[in-house]
Amino acid sequence: MGDAAATDGMRHEGAVKQPDIEVVIVGSGFSGLGAAVALQRIGVEDFVILEREDELGGTWVQNDYPGLEVDMPFFIYSFPFEMKSDWARVYPSAAEMRAYTRHCAEKYDLVRRTRVGTAIERAVFEEDADLWQLTLAGGETLTTRTLVNATGLLVRSKLPDIEGLDDFEGTLVHSSRWDHGFDVAGKRVAMIGTGATAIQLVPALAPDVAHLDIYQRTPIWLLPKPNPELSAGFQRALGTFPALQVLLRWLTNLTVEISMGMGMVRYTRFPWIFDWIEQKAVAFIRREVEDPEVAEKLIPDYSFFCKRPSFSNTFYGTLNRENVDLVTDPIARVTKSGIETQGGEQRDVDVLICATGYDVFNRTCMPGYEVIGRDGVELGAFWETNRYQAYEGATVPGFPNLFFFMGPYSAAGASYFTMIDTQSKHMTRCLREAKRRGATRIEVTQTAHDRDFAKVERRRQTMVLFGGQCGTSNSYYFDEHGDAPGLRPVTGFEHWLNSRFFSLSDYRFDGA
Repeated sequence: MGDAAATDGMRHEGAVKQPDIEVVIVGSGFSGLGAAVALQRIGVEDFVILEREDELGGTWVQNDYPGLEVDMPFFIYSFPFEMKSDWARVYPSAAEMRAYTRHCAEKYDLVRRTRVGTAIERAVFEEDADLWQLTLAGGETLTTRTLVNATGLLVRSKLPDIEGLDDFEGTLVHSSRWDHGFDVAGKRVAMIGTGATAIQLVPALAPDVAHLDIYQRTPIWLLPKPNPELSAGFQRALGTFPALQVLLRWLTNLTVEISMGMGMVRYTRFPWIFDWIEQKAVAFIRREVEDPEVAEKLIPDYSFFCKRPSFSNTFYGTLNRENVDLVTDPIARVTKSGIETQGGEQRDVDVLICATGYDVFNRTCMPGYEVIGRDGVELGAFWETNRYQAYEGATVPGFPNLFFFMGPYSAAGASYFTMIDTQSKHMTRCLREAKRRGATRIEVTQTAHDRDFAKVERRRQTMVLFGGQCGTSNSYYFDEHGDAPGLRPVTGFEHWLNSRFFSLSDYRFDGA
């Protein structure tokens, strides 16, 4: 990629080189849509959303396995600026979330601004022009002033590292790429994993299969899931009085702030909060599971929230079925016809389902493509060497005009939408200030970044992840450095305030 190619991809107005597109957003999930709406609200209309999949929508479009639904109530798992009143239940189904995604994209005129089937392979910051030059799959190049990475974390499916997996002669499927072309009815099925995906898949599949073996490496903390149908009257009330849904949102946020803020972020000061939750969860297991021996195998030996907890009213009850077995003997290998455990038991199956999640916080998903900033520094390599870090979860020194949604240490609060709100506000404050100053380069100072990272390291010591008993959790919260860059060690309210009142002097605004 030479200088001539870079110049060809730019418009010129006077002495300032103009980009092909003012802002490029990578990813069309809720983060990407939220970023786009935030840009519209400050008057930025020259943007495009790039989506590597063939359909707009991100995680809720790409995932479509049986039983899939949200594990958070609709009044916090939705955009605060686009509330919906006719949800069928408190916890929406995947179909409802896909419809909601499409509704938001259409209402805010984002469908025509989205290029699907368009993967970005490389982004290089051109220092002499304050522009990012992007190389797309297929060789097309595109220049932009501002690059917004909204790819999220659930991008690269992870198959288990088990001997013989490739030798299996039956049907092998990962839950994130469900194959609707086959039917599990009447078949012997094995499922590897008992996390947030498996607890939904198991109850959905068990009634139809001949037999289901569930291979558990690490049990999950699981709580009851109050999920009543919403009556027509209640739906009308939500539609007629939007303030009612706002109230529900804020009450839920307050509850999360107290339980998670004190229980998770300030765990070492208030360990009794999670101790109480653990007692309730253990009682739930023993009440739901008929076989006491099976029940004890389902009780985690690590602190609540060391591993992502979840909610279900049906998972434990499904284990009481005669055609369902919980297998806790570690897997030794996968054979051509099934699974052999370390104890020597061989179980033959027709279908092997890997509910084993995603690769998170490595360069295959964060940033997910090659990003070269000032002085030729590649972001993925920088993070691998120096640990994941970002000022307020949004920006990194040496990478001007680049904003992250779900960047390192960006998530705090009740739901994913809380993070979208804080990162949107952070980004638009910077863009507004750049416009006011006539600047073409926005870059966080090293001093501000280092101060923020020092605060993260200091305050994380009180979190349950570092102050609790997490050694046996096998949690994806922890990366190869032993850090937990997915969660910011602050309350959601504090992060909300910081996004609106961080000092703009923490940034340099340069250029013509």
